Parts: sequence; structure tokens; C-alpha cells
Amino acid sequence: MKMHFCIPVSQQRRDALGGRYVLYSVYLDGFLFCKVRFSQMHQWNEQLRRVFGNCLPHFPPKYYLAMTTSMADERRDQLERYLQNVTADPNVSRSDVFIEFLTLVQLNTFNITTRKVSLDVFLPNGRGIKVEILTSDTAERVLEVVSHKLGLHPELLGYFGLFLIRCFKEGKLSVVKKLVDFELPYVSLQNSEVENCKVGLRKWYLDPALDSVMMDCRAARDLLYMQAVQDIEIEWAKPTQAQREELKAFQKEEHQTKFLELSREVQHYGCMQLDSCTCDHPEPGCGAVLSIGNSEINCCITLPDGQTQDVIFHMNRVKCWQVTFHGTLLDMDGPQRTLSQNLELKFQYREDSCWQWFVIYTKQAFLLSSCLKKMVSEKMAKLDAENPEMQIEVPEQGKSKKYHTQPSQSQKDFFRFLLRKSKIKKAEGDRVWGTITEEDL
Repeated sequence: MKMHFCIPVSQQRRDALGGRYVLYSVYLDGFLFCKVRFSQMHQWNEQLRRVFGNCLPHFPPKYYLAMTTSMADERRDQLERYLQNVTADPNVSRSDVFIEFLTLVQLNTFNITTRKVSLDVFLPNGRGIKVEILTSDTAERVLEVVSHKLGLHPELLGYFGLFLIRCFKEGKLSVVKKLVDFELPYVSLQNSEVENCKVGLRKWYLDPALDSVMMDCRAARDLLYMQAVQDIEIEWAKPTQAQREELKAFQKEEHQTKFLELSREVQHYGCMQLDSCTCDHPEPGCGAVLSIGNSEINCCITLPDGQTQDVIFHMNRVKCWQVTFHGTLLDMDGPQRTLSQNLELKFQYREDSCWQWFVIYTKQAFLLSSCLKKMVSEKMAKLDAENPEMQIEVPEQGKSKKYHTQPSQSQKDFFRFLLRKSKIKKAEGDRVWGTITEEDL
């Protein structure tokens, strides 16, 4: 599936000879990922085409005369779509030429040289594992190093991921984002504007039934146990009093398997919980706490009169969703020129044979969208097992098992993603772009 790439801001710069060029600010999952020139991306595309031929998406043409405003708008839109589309092919996104370019532009954007560093990766029990890495090591590489240190079986690597996590003094936590495979954890952590942010290791699947795959590996079972304990402590999972007492007994006796078996019966077990946000259901301005997992979006809604209401949205009734952000340019004269973002995600849902839009206003909209895509991919993996005639791509040797299918049109409708962004207040010399649309993410 495509990734959440967008280019909301560009800047005109002068080169050493006094000529002008445009520097595009590329955002991934709502965070500044890199800044890049058109000429750099054009050269990158040429390198990719030498390897993959004409299977790549269309790349914007060069202009040899001055661009009009409409031409500049079209180029920005095409570059954005190119990034979204080129990352949809796993063969391309795993290639050396793809990763090496994105590694270089991340390092250059934040003025970080390649060198050896120590990185603390935190487990769900709060213990940090110190690993020696390069600043240019990708999240996929760092995950391999950490898993080897823990003794995690290589075939289970795809079930876990690295996350940027914000920790609070009272023991609570907030998942900021999932680090994609080609993202540089050291760079992302160093340049995160979120306070008390750490790199954490967590499982990355939202179907509790997949726990069964892990049980024969001691390291994987340990990680599941740590996360189950943590999720109960921070009240992401909500056991009944009877379940809580039984779980405490298993924990005291160190019966991990029995603890996990009972945990799977606990409400919201294995779900990703988002920070408190607001929504427009059943009326505008309602507070909400979302737990996403097990093919559901669970909403604990606080009504304006203070009463609470639990609402469950089932993924098999979700047709599509879209992310919108309303941004204001900050740090006008600084090197990063970041955006203040107010994000929202709305999804189309079938209720009583009618399609309705539901809107959620949350700074974690891109994380929520990633969770929805994850649940879709897990659903399709189940469909693969039930329908062996569907095409399954076999992963390359040495890669973790990740399955990709050729979906039917009905399945395409199921996970269609639309990205929208509003006009952003701009400073002089900047180009800030209007609405874009992305189909079939």
C-alpha cells in the first residue's frame, strides 16, 4: 500500500551561482522527512528506471523555461503522487538505489554525518537495550540488530516494529508514529519536536489471533507478555475485576502462556489506543478515546452533558477514509520551517444500509490511518488463506515474510484512501499548495 507522503511546503532558494531553485519539504506521516530539489529526484528516478524499467510511475517532466504558478502547482502535485506511488511497489522500496537516496536526503536535510552512535531502544517493560549503530542505519536494520540481541527468530521480525513513543511521568505513554523501514531512527529521534520521545519496540499487528504464531519463540513470547502487562497497567486493555485477579496470579507465578491466553479475552487487548481527541458523532464537539484493533474502531465518546457512550465501528463496513490537515507555517526564518498541524481523519461507514461520514479530530490521524491500513492488510492475508487462487508475492530470501496480493475491485474499495490538505498560511517566498487527492492508497 502507498505511504503517507505529502509536500505541503516549498521554498525558493538561490544556488552558488545566483540562480533560483525550489526546495520541496517532504512530509511522511505528518512529520518532516526531508527537503529535496527537483533535480535530485529526477536523477533518482533515472537510477530507478535503469533497474526497474517502465514499471515505475510517471515522473514530472523538466521545464526549460520559467514556470507559471499553475505549472508549479502541477509539478508539486506530480512529485507528491510520484512519491506515494513509487513506494507502493515493495520491490522498489526495498531496493538499494531507493534506500540509499532516501538515506542521503534525510542525513543532508538535518545536517547529520554518518558515524557510529549508541541508541537506546526501549522494550514495553521500560528496560532499554543499547545498540551500536550508524546514524545512517534504517529502521529495518536497527530492528534486525535489536531482534538479534533479544534472540527473536528472524521469521518473526515482520510482526514487530520500531515506534517513536512519548513517555509521561505518571507511566502513561503515547505512540507518536510507526517508523517505516527506510526511515533513520537516530535522525527521526534527534529531530523530533515531541518532548520525552524515545524509540520503542512493540508488536505491529492488530489481530490478536496472530499471537499464536509467536508462542514457540521465547523472545517473541517475552515481548508479547511485556506488552500485555504494560497495556493493562496503562489501561489500554481493560480486564474485569475477576480477570485482573486471575492475571495477577498468573503474573506472580510467571505463567506467561496462561497470562497471554487470558489476556486475549480482555476488552481492547492488542489494540492501539490514541490520545484523547474529539469527533462529530453523535454530535459535534464530543470527546473521544479510540482503541483500534481486532478489525474494529472502538470509540469511548463523552457527550457534551458528561455522559459516556461506547460505539464500535467494524472495518468490514468501512468503505474509505481520508486525512485532512490545516497547517500554519512556523519558524519563518529557521532552517526547518515546520508546520503546526491540526489533523482530522474521516471515514465513510455503512450504517442501516446508508453510507455516512464520521470525522475524528486528532493529531494522530496518520497513525490512525496506518492502523486502518494494517487491519486491512491482515484481513487480506486471511482472504489469501481462504482463497488460494489469489496471487501471493513470495518475499526475497533473507527478508521477513510480508504478503502482497492482487485484490479484487471490492477489496480495493475497502481500503481506498484519500489524502486531502487545506491551504496553509504562507510566508513571502514560499509556495504552499492547495488540495490534493490520492486514490487507492
